[in-house]
Amino acid sequence: MKVSIKPWSEIDIDSQNRLLARSQIDIAEVSEAVGKIINEVRAHGDRAIREMNQRFDGVNPDAPIRVPEHHFEEAGTLLSKQVIAALEYSIENVRRYHADQAPSGMKWKQIRRGIMAAERTGPIDSVGFYVPRSRGSFPSMLYMMALPAQIAGVKRLVMASPPDPHGRVDSACLYAARLCGVDEVYAMGGAQAWAALAYGTETVARVDKCLGPGSKYVAAAKRLLSDVLDCGLPAGPSESIILADESPDALDVARNLLVEAEHGSDSSALLITDSPELAHKASEWLSKLTEVLPEPRKTFVEEVFSGYGGIILVKNIAEGAELANRFATEHLQIRTADPFATLKLIRHAGEILLGNNVPFSAANYSVGANAVLPTGGSARTWSGVSVADFKKRNSVIIMSEEGLDELRGHAASLAEYEEFPAHQRALNDWKPAGDTPDDSFPDGCPSDNGPDSGAFRD
Repeated sequence: MKVSIKPWSEIDIDSQNRLLARSQIDIAEVSEAVGKIINEVRAHGDRAIREMNQRFDGVNPDAPIRVPEHHFEEAGTLLSKQVIAALEYSIENVRRYHADQAPSGMKWKQIRRGIMAAERTGPIDSVGFYVPRSRGSFPSMLYMMALPAQIAGVKRLVMASPPDPHGRVDSACLYAARLCGVDEVYAMGGAQAWAALAYGTETVARVDKCLGPGSKYVAAAKRLLSDVLDCGLPAGPSESIILADESPDALDVARNLLVEAEHGSDSSALLITDSPELAHKASEWLSKLTEVLPEPRKTFVEEVFSGYGGIILVKNIAEGAELANRFATEHLQIRTADPFATLKLIRHAGEILLGNNVPFSAANYSVGANAVLPTGGSARTWSGVSVADFKKRNSVIIMSEEGLDELRGHAASLAEYEEFPAHQRALNDWKPAGDTPDDSFPDGCPSDNGPDSGAFRD
């Protein structure tokens, strides 16, 4: 395998746009097929899931869709002590990172005399997590999503993951599920799993929100289901950029370029550098390292570097940083002599890893920061998964008669301007209740500065 090295200024506009679009083009191409799968599940429920489990995963159609309790009990016995220790270590780090992200209670604010407003936060009722399997087993994806939801206080946590030919979900995923409070697991994958979680079947109760990365088929399903299911952040095929000057070791750079590339043929992996020497050495190492990869990872990497991967030469790090901002990649590694100075140039990335001691794989598994991140350029407006993804906010408002009396003239003028007569009458025709003292408000506000504290009347 030979990895091309191209100066960005010499790449034609069409090729630049294709690189910037990444696999979004592929996602559009499968939307019609995915739409048919969704309609089949919506119409036929469990029967469709069983047929697709057989068609796509070779599962006996009589195998249960919901994972039985004894599969959870057996999961730990099927894993090595090393894997169990790694899961427990990594889950604890992720828990520590997200532990202080959950706001609680209501914080009241006096807007004007007699007008108080607060914001109350509470968990979403039910959330599903999709964990892909066709290219490997990924318990790390589950705990990255489930732990923030558990911390947020979500009552019903659900996982869906493709079964093996014996109808079983990956043992490490089941072990991690129990550690994260996920007791409801379904053996189903792909677009059909998302359809089942969106619409429900005889066995699968629908959820309010579902998160999870996956193939272009999963990404297409999320787009098509977005009007009936909150599909969270856009998390499609993996993508990474290393932004480097001449300072890092070329072998280590090459190793890190392979990390996201080995996820699948539709992944994206780029080295952006202003150093021709680093570019050529990294290219040579990529060829050597790829040759010794086992299948199917070797083929994945070869196809990535003939498609959405490669090495791009820029004039300087400032130009490279601006190109990285245009990509708004999922994973960004800054490997420059002064990474903090380079960091100031970056506006858009799902995660940013600084220096030579944070391999992509460390962040993917065990650092603690969330590794479920926006892809396809959506890091311009989206963030990685956090506790906030599983919380919703309510505005809470109370006013005294005096407060409403002062406000209503202004609001009525705006209602008249916008031609809403009912709005206007509700304000202008209001009369004081007469039997309620102006300073009487409900007791029991959970905030120290709530209406019952005196701040409402001072």
